[in-house]
Amino acid sequence: MPDALASQVAAGEVVERPASVVKELLENSIDAGAGKIEVLVQRGGLSLIRILDDGHGMSRDDALLCLERHATSKLHTKEDLGNITTLGFRGEALPSIASVSRFRLTTREPDALSGTEINVDGGKLGDIHDSGEAPGTQIEVRSLFYNVPARRKFLRAESTEFSHIEQQVRVHAIAYPHIAFTLRHGDRLVFQLPATSDLRERIAGIAGNELAQRLIHIPQQARNGVKIHGFIGPPGVGRSNRQYQLSFLNLRPVESPVINFALRDAYHGALGRGVSPVCFLFLELDPQLVDVNVHPAKKEVRFHNARQVQQALVDVLVAALRGDFDHKVDSSKPPPAPAAAPGTNPPPDPQALLHRTHKNPEFPRYPPSEPIVAVSDPPQTVSAASTPSPSPASGEEREEIPFRIIGTLGDTYILMESDEGLVMLDQKAAHERILFERARSHSNAPESQRLLVPITVELSPKDFDFIRQNLSGLEHMGFGVEVFGANTFKLDALPAFYKDDADPQMIVNQIITELSRARPEGASRKRLDEDALVATICRQAVAAGKPLHELERLGLIRDLLACEMPYCDPQGRPTLIQTSFQELKKKFGRT
Repeated sequence: MPDALASQVAAGEVVERPASVVKELLENSIDAGAGKIEVLVQRGGLSLIRILDDGHGMSRDDALLCLERHATSKLHTKEDLGNITTLGFRGEALPSIASVSRFRLTTREPDALSGTEINVDGGKLGDIHDSGEAPGTQIEVRSLFYNVPARRKFLRAESTEFSHIEQQVRVHAIAYPHIAFTLRHGDRLVFQLPATSDLRERIAGIAGNELAQRLIHIPQQARNGVKIHGFIGPPGVGRSNRQYQLSFLNLRPVESPVINFALRDAYHGALGRGVSPVCFLFLELDPQLVDVNVHPAKKEVRFHNARQVQQALVDVLVAALRGDFDHKVDSSKPPPAPAAAPGTNPPPDPQALLHRTHKNPEFPRYPPSEPIVAVSDPPQTVSAASTPSPSPASGEEREEIPFRIIGTLGDTYILMESDEGLVMLDQKAAHERILFERARSHSNAPESQRLLVPITVELSPKDFDFIRQNLSGLEHMGFGVEVFGANTFKLDALPAFYKDDADPQMIVNQIITELSRARPEGASRKRLDEDALVATICRQAVAAGKPLHELERLGLIRDLLACEMPYCDPQGRPTLIQTSFQELKKKFGRT
């Protein structure tokens, strides 16, 4: 096979689209010790990709050598493959890119009198001469895939290709906040991020200041040989895509089912279905315990002890969501909140969202209103067993609730006044959260109601085996069920929140359907049980539009504030929305 053809075959694996070129060149610039990286793109990268850095540059011999396949690989022995600490290591990116484009490289070492310029056209080496460029390296990639029309034909629209390029630059900018990044698309400046030692500040430059201020800081934690730190979104804050679900292993942007499953387990019950958590997670692990040489584009990694890494992540994420790190000093120094107008209350402190009632009895703040992806809400029926228990009407009990109840709206929302403004409580979502946490607590499992006449339920062999494997989960949910012959169960009790006229046979069929859908491959047994609880409880919770008496409202609020995650229901929808006095004054034009 001719060398030019071999390079084009290799390029098919390494260079999938313009964003792949940007990724490889960014990694080279970072490995070169750059303190500033500028990216210019035209026509979504199809016409031009130019990347300029101020790294240590190359000599002429090294510049020529970097265009030979594997000549500049950072691996020298087979032992090096198990101890990779750089972003690039194969030495095939530049020759692959040069084989499918009109390529120009200029480079100069800091102490050199002149630099080197090399031109390559579709893999054929062209002019080589001196250059007067500043120290560092500049690479231009023009007419990408011009000599591989089959590959160019499968590229998407320019806007789509540029969105992939922009994501690559954003990801690397998050991983390396100490490097200044600039991105331009044609004549438009997309963003210009100065170097910073503050990760939250870099996140604010990428994702916006409002989101950055709401993030929960995770100080460095060591679990199972893994060091974990970063920022994650609080309960109820998510996105419909994974644009801001970023993870880094030893500062390398990575994708891994292990991390995805850990996020799904940790955020279960805190986000709605179809909503992705916001996270900027950094993992540090001994390079010998992870394999980054899995995918030609280095997208995926494999952990030697995947289960331990996943459990470490789940433990840290759950602790962060519960507010266990609140008392620690946040060394990331979040940007200051906007100053309040004279005579108004200051804007809510986003870190106050982390506190729970058992840690902060005042519980003064809740998330401000913001768009949250919600799941459709079918009409509900309610039984007496699912109505919140009234609280005593003594002044002592009332003082436990840091709100003044104003009234109700549409027999669905409880309106309250706090020190900071208006708080609206969705009574249905609140009761779902209360029932959910009671049901999943081993110390406070749901009460059961015995059936007057036990019934037998005959199932198909597949459904019978599935239920048999999940008997412990059903018993914890309040079901009295046991094997009663071939493919048959005896049912003698249901959870107390089911209506008295509920059809046990139908309930079992619904449970089978819910459990079958609940457990994705790789999720934990606990996840399976909790998904079933969510599906069951949400149908039995207090209905929207059901009037509540004053004592019932007080009891609902009190019980909600005692929950571990009071701000959202089990599907991630908000239970409380606050509008500050400052926001109200803005809406009325009084600021």
